[in-house]
Formats: sequence, C-alpha cells, structure tokens
Amino acid sequence: MTHDPALPCPPPVQAGMVVWLTGLSGAGKSTLAQALADGLRAHAQGCCVLDGDALRQGLNRDLGFSPADRAENMRRVAEVARLMSQAGLVVLVALISPYRKDRALARHIIGPEHFLEVYVDTPLAVCESRDPKGLYRRAREGLLPQMSGIGDTYEPPEQADVVWRHGDHPAGDATALLALVL
Repeated sequence: MTHDPALPCPPPVQAGMVVWLTGLSGAGKSTLAQALADGLRAHAQGCCVLDGDALRQGLNRDLGFSPADRAENMRRVAEVARLMSQAGLVVLVALISPYRKDRALARHIIGPEHFLEVYVDTPLAVCESRDPKGLYRRAREGLLPQMSGIGDTYEPPEQADVVWRHGDHPAGDATALLALVL
C-alpha cells in the first residue's frame, strides 16, 4: 500500500511505557505524576495518570488493605497500565505499592522494557507533616492499623530506576524526570 500525497501523513507511532511512582502516602507521587503529565502533553506525548486514590474509588473499590488485597490492587493497576502502554500512551502510575514483590510482579506484567520504577523518597516525618487526607493522624490514633509506614511496612525499592529525593527538586518540578521519559 502506498501513501497518497494528498492525504496528511499520520503521526509516527509512539512507544508506550509505564512510569511507576512508589512511595509513602504524602510523598508527592500524585503531584509529580501530574507535573510529568503536563510536561508530556506540552511535548504532544499521549499520557494518562492512574492515581491510587482514584482507582480505589472505582476499579478497586471492592479491595481493602490486607496484603492480599494490596497485591490484587497492584495486579489490576499493572494490567490496565500494560494495556494503555500497548496503545502507545505513557502511563503514570501514582501508587504507594508498599511491597517489593508486588512491584516486581507489576514490572513482569508490563514488561521490563516498558517499565520505569521511580521511588519518591520522602521522609516519613515530611509525609506526616503534609498528611493531606488525615491518614497519618488516624493511623497514630489506631484507626488505620494497616497504614503503610506506620502499622504496616513500606519496603523501599532496592534498585529503583530513578530515586526522586525530597528536597532535591522544587515541588511539582518534573523536568529532570521528563527527560528520561521523552
């Protein structure tokens, strides 16, 4: 099949990928994901943000916070992210994802060549001081016994593709990370 020069050329097919942002609640994952999305859109790159809070209100509303439910939450998100990346989108996943084995499974589902793990490394004290949803206060009162970093473990990545340390970049500045994605 040849291209008719009278018709506009379609844009080149973009390769999709998944940028998986992991870290404690209040670490800045969603803020960073949104800044990345803004930067990608400014470069005409198709993208989508999958935010853990939004997903738990819809797709994963039937899941709790037990280790098994957290694993299923991540598996579902990884499957959705894989499908979207196969469609050519850059998928920005902002999810606490507290367990290494579940993040490894997400990488396997998506495919390591399409997966970029970003550890949003923010100290617990900073996350608690932000506490936008009052989760840490409730966890300290004993009302959220399975809170990652308080009543349940958060296993930081041992070899994240990128470590985004609190204080190294202005809030919402995704310029350095954007260069890796584009």
